[in-house]
Amino acid sequence: MSQSKPTALLYIRATLYYLGFYLSTIVWSLLSLLIAPLLSYRGRFRVISAVNYFYIFWLRLCCGVKVEVKGRENIPQDGAFVVIANHQSEWETLFFLTLIRPQTTVLKQELLKIPFFGWGLRLLKPIALDRSKARGALKQLLSQGKDRLAEGIPVLIFPQGTRVPVGKLGKFNKGGAMLAASGGVPVLPVVHDAGEYWPGKSFVKYPGTVTLQIGKPVATAERSVDEIHTESVNWMLAAMGAPEGRAEDSAA
Repeated sequence: MSQSKPTALLYIRATLYYLGFYLSTIVWSLLSLLIAPLLSYRGRFRVISAVNYFYIFWLRLCCGVKVEVKGRENIPQDGAFVVIANHQSEWETLFFLTLIRPQTTVLKQELLKIPFFGWGLRLLKPIALDRSKARGALKQLLSQGKDRLAEGIPVLIFPQGTRVPVGKLGKFNKGGAMLAASGGVPVLPVVHDAGEYWPGKSFVKYPGTVTLQIGKPVATAERSVDEIHTESVNWMLAAMGAPEGRAEDSAA
């Protein structure tokens, strides 16, 4: 899909979206901060993430961005797992909280400093990494990630590390495969094309349907990290329409 030049109508629709987004975030965060600390983790997750359903509904209503999910039946129903997904847009940080429930997300620690949004996010047991310290970040991922998996909480990782524009692949790090192998849980690969409709850091949203595909879980028992990583990433590359082996790999 080639994006046309933004029109005045698209700016108006995006403005309406953000007005609803920020107002609902402030109100819901204040309510959640009063209620959520009294609840168990799973109770906190249900309360805090409930607003994400509104975000997705409001995005569809204001900007015409819809969602089609393929392979939902591949989501494991019992036990924890590691989700790895491509990262194109702010959209996935909103939608994934409605798709995998409960979950803990690997993210940049700076996000926790955002007023209201970050305050609520902090209560969801995120694994907040300092990206400037690669070795320490990997150690933190494996340590805290194993703790979450042991509690039966799926862990969501964006192995590209940062948002990658549509048409680019970037590097796929092995952190997700390493965590899944050390925790003895499967990897669930996921890809989407949200960047076509909500480009990274873009104010304007383009109407259309985001397609999200969920692959079959990748087994980790008695397999090396490289084998797990290769199978997972090759599925993602194929689903994204890219030849196998095109993405650069990194260990952390």
